[in-house]
Amino acid sequence: MAINEQWNERPAPAKPSDIAILIVDDEAGIRDFLQRALSKLYREVDCADSTQQADLLRLEKHYDLLVVDICMPERSGVQWIQTLRDAGNHCDVIFMTAFADMNHAIDALRLGASDLILKPFRIEQMRAAIKKSLDHRRLSRENFVLQRQLNDQQSARLIGESSAIQALNTLIKRIAPAPSAVLLQGESGTGKELAARALHQFSGRHGAFVPVNCAALSPELMESELFGHVKGAFTNAHQPREGLFSYADHGTLFLDEISEMPLTLQAKLLRVLEDGRIRPLGTERDIKVDVRIIAASNKNLVEEVQHGHFREDLFYRLNVLQCQLPPLRERLQDLPILTEHLIQRLSKDLSIKPIQFSQADFQIMRQQRWPGNIRELKNLVERCLLLGMFPQDLLQPSSHATSTMEGYPLDWTLQQVECCHIERVLQVHSGNKTQAAKQLGITRKTLDRKRQQGSDERSALEQ
Repeated sequence: MAINEQWNERPAPAKPSDIAILIVDDEAGIRDFLQRALSKLYREVDCADSTQQADLLRLEKHYDLLVVDICMPERSGVQWIQTLRDAGNHCDVIFMTAFADMNHAIDALRLGASDLILKPFRIEQMRAAIKKSLDHRRLSRENFVLQRQLNDQQSARLIGESSAIQALNTLIKRIAPAPSAVLLQGESGTGKELAARALHQFSGRHGAFVPVNCAALSPELMESELFGHVKGAFTNAHQPREGLFSYADHGTLFLDEISEMPLTLQAKLLRVLEDGRIRPLGTERDIKVDVRIIAASNKNLVEEVQHGHFREDLFYRLNVLQCQLPPLRERLQDLPILTEHLIQRLSKDLSIKPIQFSQADFQIMRQQRWPGNIRELKNLVERCLLLGMFPQDLLQPSSHATSTMEGYPLDWTLQQVECCHIERVLQVHSGNKTQAAKQLGITRKTLDRKRQQGSDERSALEQ
């Protein structure tokens, strides 16, 4: 199998052509040899004859991997990488050396080098070392992201047949490929993170989707979480750490509840949006990143700007593309399909047999205001699964509905009331139709017929 075919089979967040490599060696022959061989596989392969020249190149570009000679005249490769590590740069490194020195190997390991290759070497050795380094980098970042998403098994799609959801899905697919920032607005529980995942899924970006809830982070730790820090940057910073921007490189960073971000940090986020560079805590050097920002808020950011709680310049920078997520009360026709989806998903998570909601149940649900939106619906479905039935007392009559003393809306037909009452009596008797018919004073056959008539009527109204 050819080298290119091997690379195409490797599942990675970035294609080989997206990788940028910097070779640092004072020997012109080594630089030319590696550049010619590696340029066929990677997007960019640059060379520097000294660490000073390498520093100048790094100011202009971001490199995914450094291939560095240990022994160079002015400053050794180990000393240079140590300087980068102290400045908060965690770029992957492969060292080269012509001397089989144990001290060199120990120094390389301490700096987290991916490999140490002895000169002279074959190009196959270098290719294998690069593949190993990139695979390790990919797996580390995937592991980090998967840990953050362990409790979120939702697929990246917005479920619903209402015109509002159909229009939103169309908009998401249209704007997803653009690198521009997106602002998601909507009440709590309307599915803003799900919309952000859909935007990332259709974007074609090869990096990870990294969600962060700004309201869940303390203001003191938020900057470190986003941008990273070096050892000793603040109290208890015993080890250097990459920030979420680094983990989202070539991918998407979703900033939920961005209105909770402190004003001082908003200024730094604006700078990242403007020039694509981050500065880890405790360093004086910027790191270039390629991250698409999606922000979300359940607050009106225009009002937050007017009250001085949110920077106006950051709002305009984020508000390039805006998506408004509709509340559940404005898309009640999606209740059956959303409920069924939640039943199937939660029943697997809870290892509980799925249940069915009756048309009478949906009639009651349509009378609610749903202030918690889909999150509230999810909680209701989970409670119903745990109880094995639809508990009527879990849903209080809505404030805008006029009801009879028995709790039925006055605009219901007699058949709707009758059907709903039959379902309630059935639930009291745990689904025993014989006992329910006896309490209602009708035959079992009449009970089945009335239930079927009510179901047929509601199905006709929904079409």
